[in-house]
Amino acid sequence: MTPPALSVHLRQALANFTLAVDFNAPAGLTVLFGASGSGKTSVIDAVAGLSRAAMGRVALGDQVLMDSKLGLHLPTHQRQLGYIFQDARLFPHMSVERNLDYARWVTRAPKDRVAFDRVVDMLGIGPLLLRRPNRLSGGEKQRVAIGRALLARPKLILADEPLAALDDARKSEILPYFERLRDESDVPILYVTHAATEVARLATTVVALDAGQVIRQGTAAEVLGDPSFAPGGDRAMGAVIEARVRTHHDDGLTELDAGGLPLLLPHVAQSPGDRLRLRIAAQDVILSKTRPEGMSALNILPGTIADIRMGDGPGAVVSLDTAAGRVLARLTKRSVHSLELRQGSDVFAVVKSVAVAPGDVGGPAR
Repeated sequence: MTPPALSVHLRQALANFTLAVDFNAPAGLTVLFGASGSGKTSVIDAVAGLSRAAMGRVALGDQVLMDSKLGLHLPTHQRQLGYIFQDARLFPHMSVERNLDYARWVTRAPKDRVAFDRVVDMLGIGPLLLRRPNRLSGGEKQRVAIGRALLARPKLILADEPLAALDDARKSEILPYFERLRDESDVPILYVTHAATEVARLATTVVALDAGQVIRQGTAAEVLGDPSFAPGGDRAMGAVIEARVRTHHDDGLTELDAGGLPLLLPHVAQSPGDRLRLRIAAQDVILSKTRPEGMSALNILPGTIADIRMGDGPGAVVSLDTAAGRVLARLTKRSVHSLELRQGSDVFAVVKSVAVAPGDVGGPAR
């Protein structure tokens, strides 16, 4: 069995609850997911060594970063971490190139132009090297911050809601670079967010938190596809499915193969044959007991109802097993009763092509 890249066992009394988390994170990108105030940043600060209040043990592979029983608490600068904050925190008086080289200077590493050029190329920041931060967009600043973290030669990268301060356009710009970082770097990543889109796009593993407790751990599909867990509220609920690009059509639509079922989306950047994963929000799914005809929606997924979860108000969430994977539909209780829906019923899920936002489509973790 492959040992975990990161092992975290923490206890800490906070203002509103006691943080008590235990999880092992494999290689790849592990998302700490939950609503604001659920304890995510407290965990990442303890892993970084920025907080000494937590008790427990944190280990990165064979290296123990803290062990309160042994009185061991490595200072942050000895933990070999790369930290990406919400704001880029670049030095305003330095060029992009000097900001990047600062990471090497801090770690006292010898100059490695090959590694430098590889990071610059991966992040597409070559044309920015002579600029100062005040001449960069928010997305460009974050790309430079990612590069600086990588050039520190970290054994672990920590990212604390790195897209929270960006608008949707800049988020869409940065997400592919985090995908590349996840797929092309051997360094494990611990990534904090409360955004379901970022979980769906990036996560290899999800650790879901609520009031300082780990309430769910698994893949993005397993966690986001669980209707009992909705840290972003019912409107953030949705399922994650994997598909392969079949072809690009002349009318601007891309056809996917999702478990043998065709899915049509607005044009995606991937090439025919490429795999991707996408998030379908539960509120964008309509259910029909018969195969719909004469309607504008292009995507019809036959499936069987696996579960119906009635909410406290007028709503309900129906979990549907399809050849493409688990799909969630957010309905009213009235619709559930009028259609006589029950576990085991065969139905058709209808999804508008334009309902899947471009930001909800990305490459799967390799």
